[in-house]
Amino acid sequence: MVLHGPNLNLLGKREPHFYGSDSLEAVNEAIRSTAREEGLEVEILQSNHEGELVDAIQRFSSWADALVINPGAFSHTSVAVRDAISATGIPTIEVHLSNIYKREEFRRHSFVSAVAVGQISGFGKQSYILGVKAASWLLKESEGLA
Repeated sequence: MVLHGPNLNLLGKREPHFYGSDSLEAVNEAIRSTAREEGLEVEILQSNHEGELVDAIQRFSSWADALVINPGAFSHTSVAVRDAISATGIPTIEVHLSNIYKREEFRRHSFVSAVAVGQISGFGKQSYILGVKAASWLLKESEGLA
């Protein structure tokens, strides 16, 4: 499962110096392509609404074996998203297009990172690709194949 948080629907238009010039659909196609290469099935959702992301984490946790999430601004504000990940126990990789540690002070803290297996940030669209590959590796390792 791949979840995109708030304002990621504006990719390609919103501050390309931070987030790149790829549209969300271009990012999603790269995710789908990588998932196919890794032999994974993937569902992708973007929402600007915190509750919708929480619902998706809960709903898909019975289907998905891993979560790749870019919580966007909810990284820094949402205990609810963090708690949904923690409550479901789904292995989670947090991704960010920009390096949040080189950004404004308020962006340098993520509630999600405390419940994620790991975090990938600062590589633009490649952060998602690396996130999907990390999810694949986690699944293979849990099955004794890595």
